[in-house]
Parts: sequence; structure tokens; C-alpha cells
Amino acid sequence: MADRYILRVTAGPGYDEKDHVLVPVNETEPVKIASPLATIDLSVRVRDYNGLPRGSPSSSKYFETEPHAYNQDQYSICFSFTPHAPKGVQSGEQKDGIKGTDLQFGNDFDRPIRDKLPPGFSTAMNIVKWWIDPGLDGDAYADRPHLYGPALSSLNALHVGAPEIAEDKGGIFVEEGGGEDVRAELGMPVDGKGRMKWGLNDANKESWLWKYGETYGMDFYNPYIDFSTFSLRLPGFHLPILKYWDGQGLRYVLRNRLTGEVYLAVCFTIHLKEDVDEEGNIKEKAKEQGRKDDESRQKEAAALSSQAKNTAEDDLD
Repeated sequence: MADRYILRVTAGPGYDEKDHVLVPVNETEPVKIASPLATIDLSVRVRDYNGLPRGSPSSSKYFETEPHAYNQDQYSICFSFTPHAPKGVQSGEQKDGIKGTDLQFGNDFDRPIRDKLPPGFSTAMNIVKWWIDPGLDGDAYADRPHLYGPALSSLNALHVGAPEIAEDKGGIFVEEGGGEDVRAELGMPVDGKGRMKWGLNDANKESWLWKYGETYGMDFYNPYIDFSTFSLRLPGFHLPILKYWDGQGLRYVLRNRLTGEVYLAVCFTIHLKEDVDEEGNIKEKAKEQGRKDDESRQKEAAALSSQAKNTAEDDLD
């Protein structure tokens, strides 16, 4: 079944896909994502990649480096992040940067997925929160499902300062480090796992500031999503994604919890191969059908939400 589909990765400074660019997966040259809020250089790597753009490298030297070779990591979202001070900052707001409590990284969706969640989803989420990211929080059953964690504890590697760009490591390469003085002052561990655990503490998050104008290297990676077979593999849990897919992409966002502003959105979307032309563009007919399907799903979701609200009100009566 998976061989009927092809993967496409796009990225932009927000949710509007009109502002997104096609990401050259596994290439060493990063993609620049610029907005008034931030400047970002982005590299996306996917093991055993056979997606768009056509002719993309099937892998990256990144996966031959450690710890990724040992972990058998399947993909990476790696980037440099330089936040900019917003215009018109009012008194009492953050003037020097984004607090550690407010910069979030995670997934969200435009419409409900509750009717598509597989049996055992709660078990899978418990595995993720216990084994992978205890800082994750959100609501997968909401009208706009979301699961976010503090970037301070969710990102696998953090480098204070501009990250290394090395062709023999696949392009942008982030290793834990940098900012030794501020790390020592705040008691932040020098290793990635230690820093992620440190970042779960509320007081530690309050003490950290993502400073405007300063560059940070960030890398998010794991061995749990296999994009070559479109499957999720957690310890003791396996899920064929296509069986429960509703047409939405898997979207990763870097956002501000306080303001709701988005700095980066990276979308992994699946398309039928027959809907993609020779140049790798989505055929207009498929786009139009997708828009109709989206409208239909949104109306259905709104109707279900209204029905649930009326039922709840009747129960109160």
C-alpha cells in the first residue's frame, strides 16, 4: 500500500502553505526561512528517502554520524534559529527575548483527528510521555489537535551560537554545547539528555531566555517514524500510519506559547503518486479535490462539535 504514495516536505514561517517552500531533503545546502519574527536555516533529513523533489538523495551522511548511527534515527529537523524583537513591544512584555516557558516545539493539526485515532492511542501517548518526551502537553481530541513541549526539553540537541555546517556531516550539524558561561550560571547540564531533563523544571524554564538577535542551533530527531513504510514504531507499539490517515500532513511547529506566533512550520505530507506530475508538482486537479475534501471535513467537524455541545447542554438541563 505504501508504494502508492510519495512524501513531500515543505516549510515556511507560518501555517499558510502559500508561503512554504519545497524542502530539498537530504541535501547539504539548508533552506532559509525568513520572517519579521525570526531567521531560520533549515535542513531536513530522512533515511531511505524516496520522495519529492524527484532525484533527492536517498540518505544523508548525517545518519552515519553519532549518535544517529547508533540510534538508527529515521529523520531529523535541524535548524539555526535567530529570533527578532517584535515591533511595538508593550510595557511588561518580554523585551530581551522569549522565556524558556514560552518557546514551544511540537505538532498541531488544522482539523479534528479524534475519529481517526487508532485503538491503543492512549497507550502510545503514555509511552511517548514516559519514554521520549515527558514535557509534551496538549489535546489530541480537540477541534484543533495539538501536542507541544517546551523547546528547552523537547529538542534533542541545542547549541548556543551558530551551528556547524559540514558537508561530511550532511550540512547543518548541531551538537550540544555553546554558551558555557550561561549554562554554568544557570546550572544547565552540558549534555543533551541532562539539559532536556533540566528543561522540564518550571524554575529552570523561567530562568532561561532565548535572546533576540542571538543564534541557536537546534536538532530534533528520533528512530520512531519510518517514512519509507509510513509507520510509527514505539517500544512495544507499532502503527501503520496510512490505515488511519485522514489526508492531513504531519506538521511540526516552533511557536510562542504566550502570543501564538509561529516561527517555523515543517510539513510532511503524503500524496498519491498519480497526483504528482513529472516535475514533482501536485496536479491542479488533485489540489482542487483536496480543497473540496478539506471543506467537507471541516463542515463535518463543525457539525459534530455543535452536536456534542448541544448534547452537553441537554445533559446539564
